Amino acid sequence: MRTEYKIFAGVAVFLFGAATVYGIYTHFSTGQIEWIGFVALILSGLLCSMCGGFFWFVARRIDLRPEDREDGEIAEGAGEIGFFSPGSYWPFGIALSCTVAGLGLVFWMWWLVLVGMILVIFSSCSMIFEYYTGTRHPAEH
Repeated sequence: MRTEYKIFAGVAVFLFGAATVYGIYTHFSTGQIEWIGFVALILSGLLCSMCGGFFWFVARRIDLRPEDREDGEIAEGAGEIGFFSPGSYWPFGIALSCTVAGLGLVFWMWWLVLVGMILVIFSSCSMIFEYYTGTRHPAEH
């Protein structure tokens, strides 16, 4: 986790620096600060700071992982990470559902946003329970 919080902290410092430079540049070039970009950079920096703070908080409470140590070997990180479905079509369904909801937001069609969100919930639940129903359900012994 030490690597992650250093990355997020570095990006946050960059964003705060970019916000400062952006604010100064727009103030001197146009006579006033361009608030949308300035606030967006500050909020992005705060979001990265929040993620970095979380990783720093967690890193203090767990043992060092192989990728956090200077003498860590690649083989130390080997092992089972988890199960990932090799042939699921549901991520495509989730992406399509999010596209429908996003199009509803773009064109201010609230009924389309509602339909898209219902489809997102349905496709997400279908992906979660994919291996508990149907032909992929494990056989009973």
